[in-house]
Amino acid sequence: MPMQRRTLLKGVVAGALGTLAATDLSTPALAKSSKSSASGPRNIVIRRWQTAAQFGEGTAAGVATSGDTLVIASPVGTTTYTDPYHGTTGSYEYATWTSPLVSIGFSANEAIASWNATTPGGTWLQVELRGVTVLGNTTKWYVMGRWAADDTYIDRTSVNGQGDTDGTVYTDTFSAASGHEITAWQVRVTLYRPVGTSDTPTLRSIGAVASQPPAAKYQASTPQRGLGITLAVPQYSQEIHIGQYPQWDNGGEAWCSPTSTSMVVAYWGTGPTPTDYAWVDPSYADPWVDYAARNTYDYAYTGCGNWPFNTAYAGRFGLDAFVTRMRDFNEVGAFIEAGVPVVVSAAFKKNQVPGANYGTNGHLMVIVGFTASGDCVMNDPYAPDDNSVRKVFGRSEFESAWQSSSGGTTYVIHSPSVALPASPSQPNW
Repeated sequence: MPMQRRTLLKGVVAGALGTLAATDLSTPALAKSSKSSASGPRNIVIRRWQTAAQFGEGTAAGVATSGDTLVIASPVGTTTYTDPYHGTTGSYEYATWTSPLVSIGFSANEAIASWNATTPGGTWLQVELRGVTVLGNTTKWYVMGRWAADDTYIDRTSVNGQGDTDGTVYTDTFSAASGHEITAWQVRVTLYRPVGTSDTPTLRSIGAVASQPPAAKYQASTPQRGLGITLAVPQYSQEIHIGQYPQWDNGGEAWCSPTSTSMVVAYWGTGPTPTDYAWVDPSYADPWVDYAARNTYDYAYTGCGNWPFNTAYAGRFGLDAFVTRMRDFNEVGAFIEAGVPVVVSAAFKKNQVPGANYGTNGHLMVIVGFTASGDCVMNDPYAPDDNSVRKVFGRSEFESAWQSSSGGTTYVIHSPSVALPASPSQPNW
């Protein structure tokens, strides 16, 4: 079954978390953790476009570069869109950019697109992905997201019910059908603006990561990188938001992803302003987390755990942010050495991960460092208050859970002025 992306808890140790709720919410299916591969090197590769020269590699229809971004220059058509959640119909001009065909170098069973953009006024964008299968056919275009930075004009949403013989999309993850794995892919972005306006979305980056699953019996890595380093990432608890704004994923109990994203955004010294979150009840602590929950919410999924919606949210604040998959914690350790914390997605059983003291069907947390012996230093938003967020998890058990449940899914969020570590020969960043 696909993995959840909320803090869905199982068998919480009462003494460890006091009176915190342990609700196992009923939620729709999410990204599939597919059949495991044979043992051997993990195949993961990413390709991104984020400069004028790189955008020049693609096919433009009505878009042009402005600096290192893409904007609408001369729309190629008009269309109407009825927002199924907002209940409104609008007329929009549009323009498109299509990436070149990217050869993967192996047969991938999953692909995840992510992007950074701004959407002033009533503008928005749609991201699609298609692949070339091992059978030689080209799939249809699958919608990977309809996105706007806020919910003033349209509601950001994934698209359900896209499955066919080649594969399907689980919220934000394309999953190939067995025997229809893909050997190449393309992304296409369509920029929309209301007819009669000169506003335009501004696309700063777009790309996708393609991967095979980890080995059936994952072997945890030997600690080598990032040892003895803990980054000073602010600590925010999702649990202090229980009951707040339940229209966005049932309030704080399910806000692990936007809370984790908020911690990393704040680490880089940015985030929403008091004016942005002025609508939040002034009695609520950490109102920027409420703001992040609202502005990562996926109306089709009815949750805040859409992976690229979270990185796109971080990108609104001038950060470079994308979704990838990592092979092990030594890759994460290289980021810690570079001063870059990462958000990871994992599920595990109660007592499986030392230091967690709970089980979860899906949870997002921040890795902020490693102990000298290699255990993970965590900012875990599942905590009774902000001061309790910092924890230490057993390395091998947590690494295995991260790989087996989400395939090593990771949010990379960093200031463009801070260089990422050198990428592997098969680049996943």
